[in-house]
Amino acid sequence: MGSLEMLCGIAVIFLAIYYYLTSIYDFWKSRDIRGPKPIPIVGNYKDVMLNKKCEGDYFKDIYDEYKDESMIGIFIGVTPALIVKDPDLIKDILIKDFSKFGNKTTIVNKNTDLLSRTLIALEYKRWRPLRIRLSPAFTSSKIKEMFPLISECADYLEQYIEKLVSKNEPIDCCQVTAKYTTDVIGKCAFGIEMNALLDKDSEFRKIGKVIFLATWSNTLRYRIKEIFPWLGRMLSYIIPNIKQMEINHFFVRFVKEIMNYRDTNNVIRHNFIDILREIKKNPDKVGDISK
Repeated sequence: MGSLEMLCGIAVIFLAIYYYLTSIYDFWKSRDIRGPKPIPIVGNYKDVMLNKKCEGDYFKDIYDEYKDESMIGIFIGVTPALIVKDPDLIKDILIKDFSKFGNKTTIVNKNTDLLSRTLIALEYKRWRPLRIRLSPAFTSSKIKEMFPLISECADYLEQYIEKLVSKNEPIDCCQVTAKYTTDVIGKCAFGIEMNALLDKDSEFRKIGKVIFLATWSNTLRYRIKEIFPWLGRMLSYIIPNIKQMEINHFFVRFVKEIMNYRDTNNVIRHNFIDILREIKKNPDKVGDISK
């Protein structure tokens, strides 16, 4: 093949890529929906992807910029996304027509990212039966029953802060509230003492730090999923997140131990773990959520 043919081939490839990208970004324009002009590949998410702006601030700025529009069309990478502002449309999406909008865009590898298979990430056919089974744990009466447990954790929080003050030590409010939240989750959801406030070597607090640690590799994975969902899905299989898998194994083992203990000793506390036990005993009642 001569150099001319090779150059022509390269030119054709670049033209095809250019046409593909520009045609994608006509999605909202062809539907007469206003929005900011996208940049090839990154769409309208450049500042978010470069960590110059958090997602909340970005959406607030877009909301204010197009204050007279009922909806705004943007692009997260090459994926079109719609920001809905009209209250009536929002009501229809969340209530009347929710079955048509129930699927999520979250990319989850069910084999390596078990903890991401939550209600906010599941597709509609798996979300609905699971939500029906989990809803009893969050009724007003159940939440009222949690109040004494939350109050008990608050007492530990008070003791912890008094201890820091007596030593005249600086208080990291972010860490203190994270420890308090860990204790509350342990008591209300699992019925156990996690001791994140009183025990500086609490295993659960250490795991919590790892989960929310913003490393460059985690950030890169997340951004790839946003820009190119298909590539993010492929990478999750080819290069699994080892640290995430270790966290998964820790919590799976932890929950299984609690469930086995309650089954063996016939312990019933009517909390989240007991709902999981019931689902385990009657998997047919929640459809195909495990698939």
